[in-house]
Amino acid sequence: MFRLDNKIAVVTGAGSGIGKAIASTFASVGARVFVLEANLDAGTAAVEKIRQAGGQADAIACDVAKIASVTDAFAQVDRAAHRVDILINNAGIAHVGTAENTSEADFDRIYSVNVKGVYLCSQAGIKLMLRDGGGVILNLASIASLIGLTDRFAYSMSKGAVLTMTKSIAVDYVKRNIRCNCVCPARVHTPFVDGYLRNNYPGREKEMFRELSAYQPIGRMGTPEEVATLALYLCSDEASFITGQAYPIDGGVLAF
Repeated sequence: MFRLDNKIAVVTGAGSGIGKAIASTFASVGARVFVLEANLDAGTAAVEKIRQAGGQADAIACDVAKIASVTDAFAQVDRAAHRVDILINNAGIAHVGTAENTSEADFDRIYSVNVKGVYLCSQAGIKLMLRDGGGVILNLASIASLIGLTDRFAYSMSKGAVLTMTKSIAVDYVKRNIRCNCVCPARVHTPFVDGYLRNNYPGREKEMFRELSAYQPIGRMGTPEEVATLALYLCSDEASFITGQAYPIDGGVLAF
């Protein structure tokens, strides 16, 4: 069960964090993974680890916010593998702020990556999937798309858009053998979290880490590998009856 043998998977933003874990997990169960990454050095390093573990992977430079870059990246995937079976729209950036103190530049930056990036990559991926008989799209949303979070105005806006794009793609292509779902994590311990604490709470990192962890009723943050395991299920043939859904993975946040 949950094998991806001979599947071609494209994972955006897979140079670190959740995307890296998804790429590694998918490669470990037989997929050939293409890591699309704006930071090509990080993407190449992730690919090397996959290859060292016996998996198949390639790194391609891609800025998901720019159509020319996305078009070129998917053309490279097509030339190398001749199809796309799975697309993981993982690339995203975070922002802290309210409607009042979010600058126009920051709003546009969040939108360009988290919303436009999902649109551009989905558009490119869908074209290849339709040509070759279907596929699976999985988007990384957030619990911020389901509930209000303090000081996350622009970020929540973007993840709300990811949720509704997920449902739109699902209904538009349900008769054409393309499934589309999203996962909605609570706080996951990634390098971003460590950098955020280091930059904003110097000397108080451990204290704030405990506070951020306690937000989840289960008492800790999630791990990238836990999100990757859910992603694997939703992209596997065992989930072939699931489309248009948002899956929280939140340590109990939505239950209380």
